[in-house]
Amino acid sequence: MRPVPACAVLALLAIAGCTRGGPDAGTVFRDCPDCPELVVVPPGRFRMGAAGGEEGRPEGPVREVRIRSAFAAAVTEVTQEQFAAFVVATGREMPGGCRVWDGADWQYPADAGWTNPGYGRVPFSDEPVACVSWLDARDYAAWLAQRTGKPYRLLSEAEWEYVARAGTTGDFPWPDGDPAAPCVAGNVYDAAGVRANNFDWEPFDCDDGYGQASPAGSFAANAFGLKDVLGNVWEWTADCYVAPYPAGPADERPVQAAGECPRRTVRGGSWITRPGRQRVSFRGRDPEDARFSFFGIRVARDLR
Repeated sequence: MRPVPACAVLALLAIAGCTRGGPDAGTVFRDCPDCPELVVVPPGRFRMGAAGGEEGRPEGPVREVRIRSAFAAAVTEVTQEQFAAFVVATGREMPGGCRVWDGADWQYPADAGWTNPGYGRVPFSDEPVACVSWLDARDYAAWLAQRTGKPYRLLSEAEWEYVARAGTTGDFPWPDGDPAAPCVAGNVYDAAGVRANNFDWEPFDCDDGYGQASPAGSFAANAFGLKDVLGNVWEWTADCYVAPYPAGPADERPVQAAGECPRRTVRGGSWITRPGRQRVSFRGRDPEDARFSFFGIRVARDLR
């Protein structure tokens, strides 16, 4: 599955030409040696959401959303090594108590955390950081902004679905009728997940070889040049979870609450996620301080 050139995606999205007044769509760059690698995503329009959804978890109403300006998104999820640089530089305290799977049930061990996310081993430096809260994700992006002088942030929910779809319109961004396609696109719950974990939901009918987290960027890039958008770890977004979608904004801006935000939106599924929740329109919602062994970070950066 070869990625489509970004300018070809622009044609699919009815946008003429490549990015104006900045680097071309598809340009890959990095702001510092241990900063996440970024790719330029073009502006465009897409249909966001889906009709229905699980009970109490609406994914609509479907609406047309305009991404008004090009922006940069991390090619992969933030790795253990990249997050470690933040923890060391800031002296951040990262308490334990992450939700992990012990092979039979979900537990909250006091010693579970980003350096011990319940894999039964020390996480590898190139695996996505996990057991991080929305507050951790927000502060990591703010630290990158302070360090580089560039406007780093989390993706909005609209931006996330835009880059996940990458010009596609179905429930999944891979071809229908190809059972191997999910395991080409990302680290999903499949035969390898069954062997390692044996959760009680049906897996995808393929085998990606990873029963837990996989090294960041192990799978094919999508048409925008992003990897692991679906699978590996869920990704916190900037939005406060509101359902159904409010009337506005119908653009890339995140939805925010007038006061406190009880739950933030997470997107993309993980190595343990049931296939029905791996759809590009599915919306997770969790408290800002929640830490799970399958929650991670992807950052974005403004170009203007």
